[in-house]
Amino acid sequence: MVTASKHGPAAPAHYEAALQELEQLVAKLESGDMPLEQLLSQYQRGAELLKFCRERLAAVEEQIKVLDQGALKPWIGDAA
Repeated sequence: MVTASKHGPAAPAHYEAALQELEQLVAKLESGDMPLEQLLSQYQRGAELLKFCRERLAAVEEQIKVLDQGALKPWIGDAA
């Protein structure tokens, strides 16, 4: 779970937590029931979460490249 500090919300513990919080924020933003100031702060938090998710995905992609000796292979999924 994400905890807040006196400097604002903390970074998510992991990708899944960030994604869940981002999904909740999107639902709140789409509801249209927020005052403008809160809307802006929630939008900013969403941008931070999106950046976190993109960075985590890029890091995992780099790890996969290393494991595959530099060649990123296309994801085929289960062929079962």
